[in-house]
Amino acid sequence: MSTIEIGIRSIQHYLYCPHRWGLLEVDKAWAENIFVTKANLMHERVHNSERSYCTKGKKVFTSVPVYHDQEEYNLYGVVDCLEATENKNGIFIAENEKKYQLCIVEYKPTKPKNQPYHEEDFMQVFAQKLCVDYVFGGDCRAVLYYSDVKKRVELPVKDRYVECNQKVKVLLSEMRKYLEEGRIPAILKGQRCNGCSMKDLCMPSIKKVKSLRLEIEKIVKSEI
Repeated sequence: MSTIEIGIRSIQHYLYCPHRWGLLEVDKAWAENIFVTKANLMHERVHNSERSYCTKGKKVFTSVPVYHDQEEYNLYGVVDCLEATENKNGIFIAENEKKYQLCIVEYKPTKPKNQPYHEEDFMQVFAQKLCVDYVFGGDCRAVLYYSDVKKRVELPVKDRYVECNQKVKVLLSEMRKYLEEGRIPAILKGQRCNGCSMKDLCMPSIKKVKSLRLEIEKIVKSEI
């Protein structure tokens, strides 16, 4: 495999802010805030394989590793939850005669106020779909589950398949170019940074200097 492996979660980071993604992937920088901590705690609970269970007509698997090793993708990651519901038009996934329809469930802590989902979250889940369909076959559904409102939002992963499949390929090509060159993308114009955990690392606050000469003299005196 000649292309660089890309983690599915990296796609979400890249679309949220390419510069932040570069700090994470190229500089290996990291910082957390309350939003990151909240999401981490939620995913710790979700990614507990002991929470997998079976009910009549349904199997629920948590923390499912998936991948897509074709050259143009070379993706890998973990699906929060994969639900398999009995469906005669589905696929075989167990040692019995029953077929199942697969559905990805991706957990997010907070629902957006004025839209059903963030586009970067949608593309993260779409990349998961590419991997799930590759590993298990079939044509899986996908939903986002928002823990703050305890509701699911169905994602149009099938309706937007052609568009988003091409978009994923372009994104992966861009990301690999930056990684190969060891280069961090520039900050996008109009990027909103207030909720970003990397804000202080990305744009550290600078004290206004009235006189550069006086500041230099202070530094020199402090070293004497």
